[in-house]
Amino acid sequence: MPSSQDLRNKVIIALDVENQEKALALVRELRDARVFKVGLELFTAEGPPLVKAIRELGKNVFLDLKLHDIPNTVAEAVRIGVRLGAAMMTIHASGGEEMMRKAAEAATEESEKLRAARPILLGVTVLTSLKSDDLQAIGMAPDTAGQVLRLAGLAKQSGMDGIVCSAQEIEMVRRELGTGFVIVTPGIRPAWAAAHDQKRIMTPSQAIKKGSDYLVVGRPITQAASPQEAFLKILEEIEKV
Repeated sequence: MPSSQDLRNKVIIALDVENQEKALALVRELRDARVFKVGLELFTAEGPPLVKAIRELGKNVFLDLKLHDIPNTVAEAVRIGVRLGAAMMTIHASGGEEMMRKAAEAATEESEKLRAARPILLGVTVLTSLKSDDLQAIGMAPDTAGQVLRLAGLAKQSGMDGIVCSAQEIEMVRRELGTGFVIVTPGIRPAWAAAHDQKRIMTPSQAIKKGSDYLVVGRPITQAASPQEAFLKILEEIEKV
């Protein structure tokens, strides 16, 4: 069974706030947490200085920008992420094999050049806010699980270290792609928390049992009366698995 210290690395705190002041206040309050997710809203507001500030507090940053552009542009963005010291980064798997392959190559080249740790690159499969009907509306087959599996396979083939998918697809991905391929699971909601806008959700203990490597938790922790206590409560739930 993993130690409490190991489990702290598995729970990623989503900093879904609008500015650096609130983000850093949460980072300081969540003294036992180890990894913090900076998403599109916060990065657009505060940019690279926020990532550096979090790193200076001794924490790791999951830079969740879900990059999706022409291959060279994505590769250069990944290089910048390496320079910022990002521990994890996301890239839309639907951007295709060449885009992901160039991103993986850029991450390796830049980390070797800087003698820095290479970030974990994750292919985003299907957003947890989407259902099969939503896929059909944008011209895809109305089969969420099938789309996740197709994109997961493409991500692995293209050199990604893992994927982002809902907890409901973990077992399928593990069965088809094997161990050693990282699975990051958003949409994690403890039984005592509301679902909010994510539809394909699961509790922390359920996701760990199914084999998730990292759990992304946002509002159940960050909007709690005591974020630190909420974080520890989730760790306790996981430890019982």
